[in-house]
Amino acid sequence: MKKLFFYVMAVCVGNSAFAQGIHIIPEPESVTPVQATFTLSANTNIIVSDKSKTEKTTTYLNDYLKKYYSFSLPDKSAKINYVAFRLAPNTDTVGSYTLDVTKDSIVITSGNEQGLFYGMQTLIQLLPTTVSSTLQISGVIVKDAPRLAYRGMMLDCGRHFMPVDFVKKYIDYLALHKFNTFHWHLTEDQGWRIEIKKYPRLTKVGAWRNGTIIGHHPGTGNDDERSGGFYTQKEIKDVVKYAADRYITIIPEIEMPGHSSAAIAAYPQLSCFPDSSTEIQAKVWSGPRTGKQVQQSWGVYPDIYAPTEYTFKFVENVLDEVIKLFPSKYIHIGGDEAPKDYWNKSPYCQQLMKNLGLKNADELQSYFIQRVEKYLNSKGRQIIGWDEILEGGLAPNATIMSWRGEDGGIAAAQQHHNVIMSPGGWMYIDHSQMKHEDSLTIGGYLPIQRVYSYNPFPAKLTSDEHKYIEGVQANVWTEYMSNPAKVEYMVFPRMAAVAEVGWTQLANKNYNDFKTRLQDEISRYKLWGVNYCTKWDNQPDTK
Repeated sequence: MKKLFFYVMAVCVGNSAFAQGIHIIPEPESVTPVQATFTLSANTNIIVSDKSKTEKTTTYLNDYLKKYYSFSLPDKSAKINYVAFRLAPNTDTVGSYTLDVTKDSIVITSGNEQGLFYGMQTLIQLLPTTVSSTLQISGVIVKDAPRLAYRGMMLDCGRHFMPVDFVKKYIDYLALHKFNTFHWHLTEDQGWRIEIKKYPRLTKVGAWRNGTIIGHHPGTGNDDERSGGFYTQKEIKDVVKYAADRYITIIPEIEMPGHSSAAIAAYPQLSCFPDSSTEIQAKVWSGPRTGKQVQQSWGVYPDIYAPTEYTFKFVENVLDEVIKLFPSKYIHIGGDEAPKDYWNKSPYCQQLMKNLGLKNADELQSYFIQRVEKYLNSKGRQIIGWDEILEGGLAPNATIMSWRGEDGGIAAAQQHHNVIMSPGGWMYIDHSQMKHEDSLTIGGYLPIQRVYSYNPFPAKLTSDEHKYIEGVQANVWTEYMSNPAKVEYMVFPRMAAVAEVGWTQLANKNYNDFKTRLQDEISRYKLWGVNYCTKWDNQPDTK
């Protein structure tokens, strides 16, 4: 009996020791330690069941190993010492997989390509972060599947242009955390970032501003530096393919009718009052103050697109080029923060409202959005818009991105529209992550614990209405992030918390356990050279 007791204790201690290195984010459905160790090295082989459907995954794994450990794996058959990727057709959730690590092999199995890719990402998390030519991996059986179909993060490249190399790096960060959607914010009051060949002034004029405010909006000064940039269509095609190779869909955002100062600076006839000068909110302005200008401060501006036939033709022509670049089902058309001041002052808009039988400018915005939706639907695409597009009546097939809290998402789901939950109180990664930040941010206070606590299924919805919650997204607005290092600082480690919100079943979430697993994740951040916030654990959630 005593021998049996010591045997059981030995097994438990052994399993605990093996389990110590198994820290996976986002937390899988189940993790079962196995008393074994696999040694990964340049002598380990890759075996695939269907090369055409596994090449993206094996290429990514080898690129990762080469970059961080200076070796890669040959593709040839073997009976032991191999990593196998096996497609086993079934009806499992897209992205589900199993990973089995024994002494002799690592086998990743899924019914779909995405699942094999996510299983490979889990394997990457089992690798030691100490660089070596031989990597010891603890034995384990992982069974896993994502909670939500849409798991996204947005990057605003309108306020501050981000170079292509960093956009790709950001996409890799998403892939490493099992996100499947990159929302690319491409047009703003402060800069138009996408080449549209039919309208060259959008990038010749609209992509550049003569200065940028210093300090919080409306600023205490101006740097007097011309800044901006844009992505050529060739670059965009390259980035779209780069993302697709990582099973990430890019959803472009082309803002309308508001946040359109840059486009109006390029083509003033898009405005209700093309001959009037841009209204300036910045306390200190750089360069000319007359005519239409690209904005140099943040905030919301009244000069929005006029709902004229010229504007609608412009929008359609722009979207024609956009949809050729982005194969995504969704095109994001913004729709947020569109002041109606100019529409209410415009004789044309007032007459149009009478002709259409519209009661107010909110209904005019709904008319605008519905016209755009009908056009995109005719091209086989669907729109996503911020929750303001609910005002005045929701476009028939629109998906809502709920950012002003959860109310917009709740209202849309109750109307049987698909919803992406993105409420500012939990999912706005531009908010300060410490009470006393060491650099300028937009404000607010969003510690990682609060991010982690979010449940994207509001209690106000019935269980039947929950099916309209398609996913969750965090947003990175860059008013106060002028460079990639600042973006990384604001994103990490909160990206890990967002990943678990979208992937992990609620019953499997535990913040204290997450913090333990995050220590290994931070070791990987160091390996990747990420500029992360080191004081993330010193900020309790006081809300």
